[in-house]
Amino acid sequence: MSSFFAGACLGTAEELELRVETEIFSNSNDTPVAHSLTLFRNDITWDFLDTVAGSKQGEIIVHDPNRERLVVLDSALKIKTELNTIRLKRLGISLAAWAQKSSNPLMKWAGQHDYTDKLEVGEAFIKLDGPRVQYDVTFTKNSNPKAVAAYRQFADTAILLKSLMRPGGIPPFPRLAINGQIEKVCGIPTEVKLSIAPKVPLTTGIQLRSTHKTHPQLIAGDISRIETASAQMSVAELIELEDFVQKRSEYYSKDFDH
Repeated sequence: MSSFFAGACLGTAEELELRVETEIFSNSNDTPVAHSLTLFRNDITWDFLDTVAGSKQGEIIVHDPNRERLVVLDSALKIKTELNTIRLKRLGISLAAWAQKSSNPLMKWAGQHDYTDKLEVGEAFIKLDGPRVQYDVTFTKNSNPKAVAAYRQFADTAILLKSLMRPGGIPPFPRLAINGQIEKVCGIPTEVKLSIAPKVPLTTGIQLRSTHKTHPQLIAGDISRIETASAQMSVAELIELEDFVQKRSEYYSKDFDH
């Protein structure tokens, strides 16, 4: 899949160092349901995901594209799982084949690969409409093409990983197409909105929104956080992905038992 490879954003490549803070909101709630800090350093991406509102959940993703390697760590459970990007590529192929055979218009639409003639692209926004669904993305230009390519590569990898670990949502191809278009214009997203209309009239739909704040350098504490995560990675038990997902599901379901 082309989304795993760097694009052709022109400019003078600089050393890669970038931090991105993301907050995720659900429906009209002004309190974020999750927060993540993504650190790009020395061609490796460290993504720290924290849920909020007192939950114990959280995970660390380490993406090493030069080795086509991805590691997911749960520091609370002291377990990790490792997979290569080939598995994600295969997932993309199987997801597309399944979606295109679906009787659900939204799933069938989201199983496409080419949205070129469906994207509305402005100076700082992209819009994509489908059956019952609408994506609205704003972005800013970035002068470092290496940062732009690295961000797009990790964003693609993260959304495919989510499809693998938490199946059942909208197939990732609309978002992959949007990510690719943003990279073409040397941009990094600042806000992503996903609106899903209800299947049944007069019922509530779904609105998800994420905001992204970028900084061209790491700040105090970032390096120590990477070092701590690296130490946790080295001692965590390595298990298969299916076991990793099952153990986390059993453990974190306790958060909602009361």
